[in-house]
Amino acid sequence: MGKTLTVKDLLSRKDQIKNRQLKTLKLFVDSLDGEIIIQEPPREIAVETLAMAQDDTMKADQFAAYHCVITPNLKDPDLQKEYGCVEPTDIVEMLFRAGEIAAISGHALKLSGFAGSVRMVDDEIKN
Repeated sequence: MGKTLTVKDLLSRKDQIKNRQLKTLKLFVDSLDGEIIIQEPPREIAVETLAMAQDDTMKADQFAAYHCVITPNLKDPDLQKEYGCVEPTDIVEMLFRAGEIAAISGHALKLSGFAGSVRMVDDEIKN
């Protein structure tokens, strides 16, 4: 494990923290026999995805995948038109299998720190 962070540590990393780039990840999609690139969702997309998951997990995963797949560009108007999408997020279900959509969403949320980026060090701090 690392050391306990101090205010001095955070101040010395201020520029690095403020200017950090969104993380990306390359995934292989079996059904398409090719790779895609996803990007961690901005905070507002991640929060909206988690809120949607309370009511409809499948729609939440579809929403996250739509916003996080950056290559190929799922928002491309020609792609949307050729596949006959009524709603922009329809492209996700047309291209990927249900399990792939869930996996893409899960990987994207992990990039954003929603799974395992903060771990418990001690059960309790003794005072």
